[in-house]
Amino acid sequence: MDASCEGATRCCVLHHCPSWAWQLPLSQDMETSLVPGDEDLNMEFNPSDHPRASTIFLSKSQTDVREKRKSLFINHHPPGQIARKYSSCSTIFLDDSTVSQPNLKYTIKCVALAIYYHIKNRDPDGRMLLDIFDENLHPLSKSEVPPDYDKHNPEQKQIYRFVRTLFSAAQLTAECAIVTLVYLERLLTYAEIDICPANWKRIVLGAILLASKVWDDQAVWNVDYCQILKDITVEDMNELERQFLELLQFNINVPSSVYAKYYFDLRSLAEANNLSFPLEPLSRERAHKLEAISRLCEDKYKDLRRPTRKRSASADNLTLPRWSPAIIS
Repeated sequence: MDASCEGATRCCVLHHCPSWAWQLPLSQDMETSLVPGDEDLNMEFNPSDHPRASTIFLSKSQTDVREKRKSLFINHHPPGQIARKYSSCSTIFLDDSTVSQPNLKYTIKCVALAIYYHIKNRDPDGRMLLDIFDENLHPLSKSEVPPDYDKHNPEQKQIYRFVRTLFSAAQLTAECAIVTLVYLERLLTYAEIDICPANWKRIVLGAILLASKVWDDQAVWNVDYCQILKDITVEDMNELERQFLELLQFNINVPSSVYAKYYFDLRSLAEANNLSFPLEPLSRERAHKLEAISRLCEDKYKDLRRPTRKRSASADNLTLPRWSPAIIS
C-alpha cells in the first residue's frame, strides 16, 4: 500500500504539518501511529488503527440487519428475490473483486451503505458539530440550504450518487474508497464527533480528498475538485483539508492489516444487506491465471516453510535412541 511520505507531501497544506511527521517511514507493516502520546487514544480499540478492533460501521449495521431478519421471519417473507449462484462440481462461481483489486462499483456501494448506517445509527444525544463540516456555514453549492437540512437522514442512494460522482470525475480507484472509509472512522474517533445530515457531505469530501492524495500516485489537486464542485472555492478546500489533517493529528498511515479488515468487513456488510458482488463462472483462462499466481506465491514462500536446521544442540537436551530387548514367548 502506498502510504509513503512522497504521496503525503503533495498535500497543499504541508507547511501546517510538523516536520517530524513527514520524516517517519510509512511502511505497510507499521502498526503504530505517527503521533507522539497516542496512548491516550487507546489505539487498541480504534478500528482505523488496530487490525483486531471491530469496524464501527459493521457494529452500527448489525442492529438494523437483525431487525430486518426478525421482521421477515414474523411476516413470513423470503429474505429477498436475488437469485443466488452456487458452485457445483462442474462449475465454480467467483466474483472479480479481490483485496488487492476490489470491484469499483460495488465497493463504492458498500462504502455508501457504511456511511448510511453511520448517519442513521449515530449517538442520539448528539455530539459536537464542528463549523468546518457544517454545510450551512460552508455550502457546497450556491443553492439555498433548506432550514431543516440537519433533520432528515440521507438515503443510501443519495450518498452513493455523491461519492460516485466524485470518484468518476476524479478517476479514483476502489482502493481509495476503502481508505476513505478508514479516514472517516478515524476522524469520528479522534475528534469525537458524529456524522449527521448537517455535515456528512463535507466529511466525506474531506476524507476522499485526503485519501486520493495519500493513495494515488497522481493525486487530484484541490483546484481539480473545484472543477467538479463548481461553487466551492480553493480556499475552502484548503481549509477543509488542513483542519481534517489536524483532527487526524496528521496520522495518515493505513497498515495493510487494517486495510484488509475494512475490505472484508465491507463484503460482510454487502452480504448481510443482499448487496452481493456479481458472480461469474470460472473460465479456463482465469483458472490458468489463478494457478500461475498460486504457483508464483508458492515458489516465493517455500523457503519460509522449509524447517531450519540447527547447527548445534545442547547436550542436556540430547536424547539417544534406546534399544529394548525383544521377548519371544
